[in-house]
Amino acid sequence: MTNMMKKLNIPFEQAIEKVQTVLKDQGFGIITQIDVKETLKKKLNVEYQNYKILGACNPSFAKEALDMEKEVGTLLPCNVIVYESGDGVQISIQKPTEMMKILNNDDLNQLANKVESKLQKVLDIL
Repeated sequence: MTNMMKKLNIPFEQAIEKVQTVLKDQGFGIITQIDVKETLKKKLNVEYQNYKILGACNPSFAKEALDMEKEVGTLLPCNVIVYESGDGVQISIQKPTEMMKILNNDDLNQLANKVESKLQKVLDIL
């Protein structure tokens, strides 16, 4: 599986706040936020479920990765998706270890393991 997932049984906006807080506590800031529901309404005039993409970044890990491989920037930041799913809210994070495989760099793979451990802790805390 290429994603790490967790389902929460709380309201959507509360889930967004909780995810952002736990990410921050683990050293990740949110540098981008895409409200898919709002964007689809504005651009296509269609209704869509609550769905947000949070671009999470740990500056120390990002700098270390960029120092190893400039092309890693195409894979940054770590995207965390939060969306309504049935009777709850689904949180899904792409596994950094899977993403880094495409660059074929052993040092980046080791760093990806560290990042993934931190992101897994985020899900565990949630």
